[in-house]
Amino acid sequence: MRRWWLTAMVAAVLGLGWTGIAAAQPYPARTITMIVPFPAGGATDTLARYLAEQMRGILGQSIIIENVAGAAGSIGVGRAVRSPADGYTLSIGTSTTHMLTGGLYALAFDLLKDLEPVILIGSEPLLIAGRKSLPADDLRGLIAYLKANPDKASVGIAGVGATGHLAGISFRKETATKFQFVPYRGNAPAMQDLLAGQIDFMIEPASNFRSLMSTGSIKPYAVTGTARLPSSPDIPTADEAGLSGFVASLWYGLWVPRNTPKDIVEKLNATLRQVLADSSVQKRFDDLGIQISRPDQQSPEALRAFQKAEMERWWPIIKASNIRAE
Repeated sequence: MRRWWLTAMVAAVLGLGWTGIAAAQPYPARTITMIVPFPAGGATDTLARYLAEQMRGILGQSIIIENVAGAAGSIGVGRAVRSPADGYTLSIGTSTTHMLTGGLYALAFDLLKDLEPVILIGSEPLLIAGRKSLPADDLRGLIAYLKANPDKASVGIAGVGATGHLAGISFRKETATKFQFVPYRGNAPAMQDLLAGQIDFMIEPASNFRSLMSTGSIKPYAVTGTARLPSSPDIPTADEAGLSGFVASLWYGLWVPRNTPKDIVEKLNATLRQVLADSSVQKRFDDLGIQISRPDQQSPEALRAFQKAEMERWWPIIKASNIRAE
């Protein structure tokens, strides 16, 4: 009997010792999953795969991409919310998936409370662009044309409640103009109709128009960012073009499930700060049309504040316009 107790005690001590060693393993000790709330091949998926590869070299572990699409990204975000808070599930997304959906859907989770912010990665300004035959050569001319032709012009949008739709509502309010929205299932068919002259203009992420601008097939009027695009320095900002303070963008961030240990959040944040500071990464972002967030905007607290401010700006527009998600 005594020998049995001694054996049991030794086993227990050894078990505790090995558990302590396992628990003390530095993060990350295994493969990490990054959930992309869109299908493979899109802009967010491309960005996620690029960042995952850069992070792997610093963290020493692979990061696999899991595409979980549907309901404007809310299905993928919900998957992340329900994941263990251990740092092995990351949630990358955009202003649509981690901000606008809260105003468009009755979500089963809280975008601010159920996710821990890691970092604001960057943003892409929108481009106000018109059909080639539109009788307006600059933004002031476009606004004058819209005022002279109330409710006759049409703007293509990549879906009801999408970034371009809300920016268009804001543009209409800021310019005191009236025009019709024409919803499409994505940017591609809308741009085809813009090229064909079936719609008058669009306000969508600038990178979507790159091929059309390179061939001179559309009229670019202004970008809705605080600075000109490095890839298109001749296009003024809306502020420069006469629409003071009109800023709108598609932005990207990274989150983890609520209650993820603070030291893990800090390590992920430091990793991405290092990635974003690399000159080759900055060049790649320029090619993608994404402006990296300033260093003072790269803390978890800054992302939380920015996300909240964006909700306070856009959710009232959604409610006032009685927009219902498709």
